[in-house]
Amino acid sequence: MYFRDRKRLGLLLVEAGLISGEQLAAALENHGQTRQRLGKILVNQGLVGGNGVSKVLARQLGLDYLDLEQVVIPGEIARLVPEAMAQWHKVIPVGRTAEKVILAMADPLDVFAMDDVRLVTGLDVEPVVATEDGIEEAIARYFAFQESVEEIIRDFRQERFGDGDDPLGVEGLRAMVEDAPVVKFVNSFIIRAVLNRASDIHVEPGEKEVRVRYRIDGRLFDLMQSPKAMQAPVVSRLKIMAGLDIAERRLPQDGRIKLKIENKEVDLRVSTMSTIFGEKVVLRILDKSRGLLTLGELGLSEENYRNFQRIIHKPHGLLLVTGPTGSGKTTTLYAVLNHLNAPEKNLITLEDPVEYTLAGVNQVQLNTKAGLSFAGGLRSVLRQDPDIIMVGEIRDGETARIAIQSAMTGHQVLSTLHTNNAASALARLLDMGIEPFLVASSVIGVMAQRLVRSLCPNCKEPVELSSGILAGMGLEGTGFKACRARGCPLCNHTGYKGRVALHEMLLLDNELRELVNNKAPTGLVEEIAGKKGLKSLKQDGISKVAQGLTSLEEIMGAVYIEESL
Repeated sequence: MYFRDRKRLGLLLVEAGLISGEQLAAALENHGQTRQRLGKILVNQGLVGGNGVSKVLARQLGLDYLDLEQVVIPGEIARLVPEAMAQWHKVIPVGRTAEKVILAMADPLDVFAMDDVRLVTGLDVEPVVATEDGIEEAIARYFAFQESVEEIIRDFRQERFGDGDDPLGVEGLRAMVEDAPVVKFVNSFIIRAVLNRASDIHVEPGEKEVRVRYRIDGRLFDLMQSPKAMQAPVVSRLKIMAGLDIAERRLPQDGRIKLKIENKEVDLRVSTMSTIFGEKVVLRILDKSRGLLTLGELGLSEENYRNFQRIIHKPHGLLLVTGPTGSGKTTTLYAVLNHLNAPEKNLITLEDPVEYTLAGVNQVQLNTKAGLSFAGGLRSVLRQDPDIIMVGEIRDGETARIAIQSAMTGHQVLSTLHTNNAASALARLLDMGIEPFLVASSVIGVMAQRLVRSLCPNCKEPVELSSGILAGMGLEGTGFKACRARGCPLCNHTGYKGRVALHEMLLLDNELRELVNNKAPTGLVEEIAGKKGLKSLKQDGISKVAQGLTSLEEIMGAVYIEESL
């Protein structure tokens, strides 16, 4: 094999300064006596870390190194190799193509392991290097989950659970959902979602099966399809966990589940809705262990960061963050609150629901069923001597009017709107019936944002753009460079890992206020703001493509570009 002409691992570790020559000699003597792998001996003696050995070994052999804690392995990929074989050889598949399986190996020189995997999969083997501990943890994580699910499904018998339409009635269902198989099944896919960094879980009833999907980095992926007989008990189990009424199946319901998973505090926002094949359940995952972002972690350009700092430190006025659902508006507002939080300030929030708790901030959970709406809550908040008020969302004219009046009477008010860009937020307030002079005098700034997927740093590669594309973007002759998604095991072969935000920052000066006061068209406001330096979502996106943070395809999918490319 081509490996034999490479330097030996021990010499490379000495050259890298990880061990001394004397330590290598002692480890080699131990190797001669025990026949353990040299790398394992050095790790057991505490001379090097497992990842240090694996990285040097990968460099020695010209292979990729994978941190398996950062990799999401699809269940069907992990199961290409039987668990016993994976444990024996310390390997686990992390990806595949039509002709080969990508195999994470603790020892990529183990030709017997590669031969066995080639035999059971019928595919060629492309090795990548991972630590032995990382492989063992991955094997336990993926195979334990699959065995649990298969065992649970076996316990769901058609004669016991019927056809999924609740043949036992409400009381029968209530008893059924406490059974071990149902509890295990629900717990298993929730835990798997949290470990895989999913933001949402979808439990979707079909005509003949129930589909479970995860949303990761803004995209949905299938996890499994389960028998239709599991539908009623699984949905009922989730409703009971969320404190919902299992007898009500026609009307939508909302609830909340609090869990502790691997010492992480996790909140799940639960929403149910009736479909033609039964109730669909969506769970939004709020992992409190991830912590809140700081202003510097929001992904703002240098110019937008400076302008944003100017806005949030003004003593009064209304700051709006706009964008569609799932664009990170609440995350941005939490970052602002965290930044402004100080002992001498009284910060109060009105939220529906409260997503994260902030020390030192008075957070109010709205309850529309009990009569506490945004508008009603905001009236009460004004009697609590606030300095800074965050209103989770301006949904109607009454809330908008009170928020604007609060901003004009010496309070700093933060809120969100659902609009496509920054200038449209001003028109939206006018559409709610707010007088133009009130909008013009109260709004100090609007930030529109979108989330797009970040290119995987491990596999992104430069791409040459045609002159036609560059001309269509107005970038011909500028030397504009871009990268594209290629795909690797680290990003589950999607080419993307994580997300980055695009921003558009509108600062209102006297000229723009005059335009708003005169009900100028949104297009004219955008045109004048552009001349004053406003960078559109499109321009910010193109800038982040040039920085190699995301791809042109992602920008095209998130921001409508009028020019034909």
